Amino acid sequence: MDQASPHGIFPGTTMTAKPRFDPRRLYVALVAVPLLYVLVVHAPPIGLFSLVLIVAILAAHEFFLLYLGSRPLPPSFVGAYAGIGLVLASAQWPDFLPLPPVLTAIVIGTTSVLLLPTSPAQTRLTDAAVALLGIVYIALTLSFAVRTRAISDGTWLVCFLLLVTWAGDTGAYYVGSLCGRHHLAPRLSPKKTVEGLAGGWALSFGVALLSRAWFLPSMSVMDCVWTSLLLTGAGLLGDLVESGFKRSAGVKDSGGLLPGHGGMLDRIDSLLFTAPAFYYYVSLVKG
Repeated sequence: MDQASPHGIFPGTTMTAKPRFDPRRLYVALVAVPLLYVLVVHAPPIGLFSLVLIVAILAAHEFFLLYLGSRPLPPSFVGAYAGIGLVLASAQWPDFLPLPPVLTAIVIGTTSVLLLPTSPAQTRLTDAAVALLGIVYIALTLSFAVRTRAISDGTWLVCFLLLVTWAGDTGAYYVGSLCGRHHLAPRLSPKKTVEGLAGGWALSFGVALLSRAWFLPSMSVMDCVWTSLLLTGAGLLGDLVESGFKRSAGVKDSGGLLPGHGGMLDRIDSLLFTAPAFYYYVSLVKG
């Protein structure tokens, strides 16, 4: 008997293997979801800030290792962790640490490391550039979750953001794996499909409606339509950007910190782009 072809019946389509259930994903969720609920809903604002800070540092470390490989951390990267803390502290205490002077100090400090003779001259420029990119790509984007927590109904808005973002990821993963035929960006992420994107939006919209009925009545049905579309698109973009970084580094996952999920950066890549998108929707569109 001939081996079945991986290609679909129609040209330009590909049969995607059905996903195997990985119980480790469930175990991680059983630990993470209650912890997030307590820190977001019941803890004071410093609780969410502390969690975001830890997540940002872990994700930034994985991001830096994509570039460094086995090289030791250069001085510009060591200072980048302090820069991540400053950016997030600016979101938590904006009156005490306004963002413009914080970013200015980070740029000056990171680029000034180029003057130190502690790393090879041929890598100093790219080291400084990657360190700055890591701060902006991870800390600045995640800081919008902290900023969302500070506005009216911020506690429940953060819950809404997390639930809708992860619903989009989950729907896209399972629908794309089961039914995916038409690829979205085969060079960056071969598993991303149009069908997965549609499934991600459908689940995110359903979760948005449930969240509205459960704990956030200030979100109208049309808000649920627009935010689910916005967050699904932003989440897809965030996922593809991280896939591009990993493909450039020649790795499949950013790390192995979260069993069944990969690294911390793999888990939050969508949130990096959905957090600012949602913050601006709530603050500018809804006022």
